[in-house]
Amino acid sequence: MLKKPLLAFSTIIFFLFNTVSTKADLKNPTNSILPAEVIKIQLVGLMDNDRDFKDSGIEQTWNFAHPDNKKNTGPLANFKIMIKGNSYNMLLDHLSHTITEVGSGDKWAQFEVIILDREKIYHKFNWQVEKYTVDGPLKDCWLTTMVSNPISLGSSI
Repeated sequence: MLKKPLLAFSTIIFFLFNTVSTKADLKNPTNSILPAEVIKIQLVGLMDNDRDFKDSGIEQTWNFAHPDNKKNTGPLANFKIMIKGNSYNMLLDHLSHTITEVGSGDKWAQFEVIILDREKIYHKFNWQVEKYTVDGPLKDCWLTTMVSNPISLGSSI
């Protein structure tokens, strides 16, 4: 008699264990990810910030932040506060985005990013990535070094 309840319990545990996302599901920088892809990964994460777990989109963005950028923003907890603040909160759960390269060199690339926020207002950002050149696991990875303050472009309606 115990076999059926135990089997059902085991099935439920297996299902939960295999459907719960973890921080391991976040993408990490590799030297095969191109500059525009870095920004796309970050924006897709922010577009559905709590998809995998609370603030997974912010943490995904943090994974691709240049170490110098991380020094300026402080630890992840500070970065979360900054993104949720008035300057960048329109990135969270935005409706759409476009990424357009505006310039590049061997070790840097700059993009114009336009997002449509959840209030249906467009915002423009300048987003810069640089190739990390220091030896270690991030060597030759493209990482975000700068995101400008947004410029409101007005309503889509």
